[in-house]
Amino acid sequence: MDPISQVEGRAIPFGAKNVDTDIIIPAKWLKTISREGLGEGAFETIRADEGNVFDDPAYKGAPILIAGDNFGCGSSREHAAWAILDLGIRAVIAPSYSDIFSGNAVKNGILPVVLPQEVIDRLMEVAKDGHEITVDLENQTVTTPFQDRFTFEIDPFRKHCLLGGLDEVSLTLESSDAITTFEDRRSSAHAWIATGTNI
Repeated sequence: MDPISQVEGRAIPFGAKNVDTDIIIPAKWLKTISREGLGEGAFETIRADEGNVFDDPAYKGAPILIAGDNFGCGSSREHAAWAILDLGIRAVIAPSYSDIFSGNAVKNGILPVVLPQEVIDRLMEVAKDGHEITVDLENQTVTTPFQDRFTFEIDPFRKHCLLGGLDEVSLTLESSDAITTFEDRRSSAHAWIATGTNI
């Protein structure tokens, strides 16, 4: 996955609370195992309404989504993270997330930023007025052109993964030398394991 250091640009002022994964990507889209093309079905029920924020040309290509409390609740479908990423969103800012969605987001290269509701309200104003927002993972800050500066916490391991663009496979490959050394040592000490010979 692509590493994240800083995400800057327009933010989609969504703000809805308790948005579950079925709203993010309806079940009928779960027949695929491909990560591509799911952006078309993202927030489908909301986008069915004329004038919705997701189809507003003003936010086309926006890399940041501002959401409400308990974002990504419901089922554990990883397709929800895939759909958001396919929309071009690299950071979501909300007061809270479901644990499973938050984990899926990080594993797919999306930064879930947690900030209090009063900050969300301020960022919604900035986004609706058409101004850009900057999410800086390295310094753990969210800033606006109006000198707003909000700090956020993130698990150090998750930060390491996002900065390095490391998914679970990449993390395993980081230890490839140690794995090879272990396997060589085991093969020498227990040759019967490698050959399948019974003792």
